[in-house]
Amino acid sequence: MTPPLDQSKPRFPIQNECIYLNHCGVSPLHPGAAAAARQWDETQMRSGIGVFAKLGDPTLAVRRAAAQLLGVPHDDLSFLRNTAEGLSLVANGLPLEPGDRIVSYLHEYPSNHYPWRLQATRGATLELLPDRPCGSGLPEGQPRGFELEDLERLLRAGRVRAVALSHVQFTSGFMVDLAAVGRLCREHDAWLIVDAAQSLGAVPLRPLEWGIDVIAASGWKWLLGPMGSGLLYTNPRLRAVLKCTMAGADLMEQGDDYLNHAWQPHRDGRFFEYSTANMASAAALAACIQEAQLHFGPECIATETSRLRRLLLERLDPYRFLRVQFPGPGSPILSWAVPQADRVARCATKSGVTVTQRGGYLRTAPHFYNTDDEILRAVDVLHQAVDAVQRDAE
Repeated sequence: MTPPLDQSKPRFPIQNECIYLNHCGVSPLHPGAAAAARQWDETQMRSGIGVFAKLGDPTLAVRRAAAQLLGVPHDDLSFLRNTAEGLSLVANGLPLEPGDRIVSYLHEYPSNHYPWRLQATRGATLELLPDRPCGSGLPEGQPRGFELEDLERLLRAGRVRAVALSHVQFTSGFMVDLAAVGRLCREHDAWLIVDAAQSLGAVPLRPLEWGIDVIAASGWKWLLGPMGSGLLYTNPRLRAVLKCTMAGADLMEQGDDYLNHAWQPHRDGRFFEYSTANMASAAALAACIQEAQLHFGPECIATETSRLRRLLLERLDPYRFLRVQFPGPGSPILSWAVPQADRVARCATKSGVTVTQRGGYLRTAPHFYNTDDEILRAVDVLHQAVDAVQRDAE
């Protein structure tokens, strides 16, 4: 039996360098992932193509691990390079016609915005949910979130083919109720397409239960994987109607029978794995998921990260740090309205606490391996950073 999470936290090398609270940006690489990538590269160096006989296919390993994490068949997973690649393959492959509508949110991350804007070339229109208060004490003029009533209104107007939303907004930390959105999409026969870059690895996702048709996520945030790695979940019903927009040898069922040019594309998750993947990255991401997410369990990781966020909330001075908060479950990202958030972030990072600024907010994002002592020391540094920036402004 795996020991309780709070008694078995792994030690990350970065903890010897700084207090890292930027898992919503680029996370430190899981030590097991670095070891898996090195093993792959060294074996390829010594064995060439024999690396596959010795270590197996890492893309299959990562699909199986990610499928277990999401509670879906591994045939519904694809290993890709990033969120944008997955969303672009889906957006460009959807059977859209002039007059069809796509709904998203005004302040989406670019990876979940530009692929949908491109569909204007096919006559589809992108309609953006307006920014709403969604809670109390939120600053005007900065990204906040949206209301389900606005989504329902747009769906009722008809011809919405896809709803493309981030599970967690990268600026404010607003986390959408995917179960509620999934019900609305099913009622109005719209595909639900989710950018989970800011949630997969931090909170459990249940695509089958919530009616999600697509999940795209990068591997180097909450999954603690290598940069340039990503995952795509698609359900079979969606794949059955998608057209192919990228093709290569790996797309075809005939495999390495390269002179057989029959059009026989895979119809499982390999439909999106059209050409040679970065095998070392695949091995690394598989190791991340196996040694962290599946070892401790997504529920335990979510519970521990939530506890660390509560500790941060309890200790940060509310007069210096105005929390951007919303109704519903806690988001992996804690965003704060502070004057000159960019300068505060730079000051804190220089003092050994890595945080970021996006959309005018200061973002803090602890992960399960952070310790209570790190959080308490980070609070002191953040208080000092705010005070220093305020003194400089006077």
